Amino acid sequence: MWLYRSGQVGPPTVLYDYQTTRAGKHPAKFLDGFHGYLQVDGYAGYHKVEKVTLVCCWAHARRKFDEALKALPPSAKESSVTAKEGLDYCNQLFTIERELKKEKRSAEERYRIRLKKSQPILQAFSAWLQKQAPRVLPKSALGIAIKYCRERWESLNAFLKDGRLELDNNRAERSIKPFVIGRKNWLFSNTPKGAKASAIVYSVIETAKENGLRPFQYLSYLFEQLPNLEQVTEEAVDSLLPWSKTLPPECRLTTEASRV
Repeated sequence: MWLYRSGQVGPPTVLYDYQTTRAGKHPAKFLDGFHGYLQVDGYAGYHKVEKVTLVCCWAHARRKFDEALKALPPSAKESSVTAKEGLDYCNQLFTIERELKKEKRSAEERYRIRLKKSQPILQAFSAWLQKQAPRVLPKSALGIAIKYCRERWESLNAFLKDGRLELDNNRAERSIKPFVIGRKNWLFSNTPKGAKASAIVYSVIETAKENGLRPFQYLSYLFEQLPNLEQVTEEAVDSLLPWSKTLPPECRLTTEASRV
């Protein structure tokens, strides 16, 4: 199950797309015609998507150093110090991001502050990675963490290009979580058609939640309105989408009815 979701521009949109494999051709086809930034985890298959700028996730990079630190025995003091140094570089970047969110900085302000504060940390981290690479075993947890960052360095630095970008891909990670939790309960689907149906239902429900709607009331409204459309025009469908301003108050979480 592939997960796509929008960033800060436009209404929140969450789309699930079922495919039979994890091949990179699937996001390439799904995103055909899209130009812009694509924030992703470290999966190499996204390189199949053309005319996009890949923005890698620092939460994944940080996790590698955290895992390396936890995997080291107490006797490996030197490696432990090295892993902590790598983790500290990542933590410094996240500290800056927390300050930006706390202060509710605009995209332009985020862009300028990142160039001033985050870029020097990245430069120092890059030099550190080059220095440490030949000193660690390539297949050790620490060696894998260093290699992970070096191989994706350009994409890890891409968040500096636009203040609207995030340091991590956690927004998408949170969106896939409801499906992952549900799958453990209903053991996925028996047929490809069932999986595609699940993708559609999850897309509608999760997008509704992201737009401040009550999923049950919203679905009930759709089931009442869709069969009665005289003409299925773009305008008619737009009025039923989760971000439509014409949806009735009972569909929204902010109504008095939702607080009773």
